[in-house]
Amino acid sequence: MKYGLPLAAAICAERDDRLEDFAVRGVLQAAIVLGMKSYFDGRPISRRPTGEGRGFPSGHAAAAFFGASDLAGKCFADDVAAGAASYGAAALTGYSRIHAGEHTVPQVTTGALIGFSFGAASFGIGSEEVSFSVGMRF
Repeated sequence: MKYGLPLAAAICAERDDRLEDFAVRGVLQAAIVLGMKSYFDGRPISRRPTGEGRGFPSGHAAAAFFGASDLAGKCFADDVAAGAASYGAAALTGYSRIHAGEHTVPQVTTGALIGFSFGAASFGIGSEEVSFSVGMRF
């Protein structure tokens, strides 16, 4: 899902003529995750359960939630079930990282929040609409 959800979202973004905005948000999300991994490396928050470093935040969770929130908010805005399924797949990705012993809950949660924030946002590149859409109606 680290690759599948963002790929599906990129296909949708191309279809909807918003690929440039999607790409900028995706690059920024990845840069922030990688920058945080480097900055926090060697600190206790970045230590993985395996003892290795560079675990904060989870890049898998960030990428999965980036794709899921873009899909749910922009591609599946009228289909709550599809949006919930994309968020569910992203959540399973985060859970799998914890279950595999690769990340702690705070590492996954932080990655998920970063990905969610950039996926739900729209910077308005190529359009005149800056927005934030999670795609779920309650």
